[in-house]
Amino acid sequence: MTRTLTQLELLTELEPVAEQNLNRHLSMAKDWHPHEYVPWDQGRNFAEMGGIDWEPAQSQLSELARAAMVTNLLTEDNLPSYHRLIAEAFSQDGAWGTWVGRWTAEENRHGTVMRDYLVVTRGVDPVALEHDRMDCMTTGVLHPTGVDDHGFLPGIAYVTFQELATRVSHRNTGRVCNDAVADRMLQRIAADENLHMVFYRNLCGAAIDLAPDQALAAISVIIRNFQMPGAGMPNWRRNSVLMAKHGIYDLRQHLEEVITPVLRKWNIFERNDFGARGEQAREELGLFLEQLGKDVLKFEEQRDRALAREARKRERQGA
Repeated sequence: MTRTLTQLELLTELEPVAEQNLNRHLSMAKDWHPHEYVPWDQGRNFAEMGGIDWEPAQSQLSELARAAMVTNLLTEDNLPSYHRLIAEAFSQDGAWGTWVGRWTAEENRHGTVMRDYLVVTRGVDPVALEHDRMDCMTTGVLHPTGVDDHGFLPGIAYVTFQELATRVSHRNTGRVCNDAVADRMLQRIAADENLHMVFYRNLCGAAIDLAPDQALAAISVIIRNFQMPGAGMPNWRRNSVLMAKHGIYDLRQHLEEVITPVLRKWNIFERNDFGARGEQAREELGLFLEQLGKDVLKFEEQRDRALAREARKRERQGA
């Protein structure tokens, strides 16, 4: 019979794992500075300082790149909400407290460098961006629908998948910006996100070893109800559809580059230490992933038809 632990018991028993992975992270994290990733020589004053305010023609980014950059930036901007949720789930003492502070500081750099880049290069309307930031942060992060328990186990499970999903989104955004500076910047951010994912993935893996049924139940609920942290931000539906349509972050990437490799790392479908609750969670998860695979094919068929229609329309307009 597998154990069911209180949140305090989980934190206490997993603290050595947290300390070990904190030390691993500190040994591998690269010290970098946002100002070194921004082309300051492209900057100029706005009207308030005697210059010219933003106009769409000033942006060198495509509609897709602008949507992806704003979505990724607003995700980073919501850091206070993530910090609050993680701080509530973790202890503020010892390795836990050190990690939360370090993670928050590193994530804050991402928002700083992305905003500086977009304002200096006039990639997006800075006034609209500030309005969206205010709206986004006022709303905060929405809990995934269907997740009743927002404690430690669901928290580390969610952040494991969210950090990896964010890495994929940043990396693919860099590729569509058609700007070596933006691509270099987003590669740097993506590398950070990968290290963050590894911390949470290792911690969650240790939790599965410690309390298999309890941990898998949390993981299954998170995967089956997963939504990106940007859900609820201004223009979320439009921008997320555009990003999925053009391969920034789509359903296949979510399944094959985020969910599947993490579950494989945890040996979820090969383990034999689950009790009745864990077996039920594993069965539910397996059925969900099977359906998700079908949804991937359906989405791609619809996307291909839509892209073909748009291509034909452009041909007719150019004729």
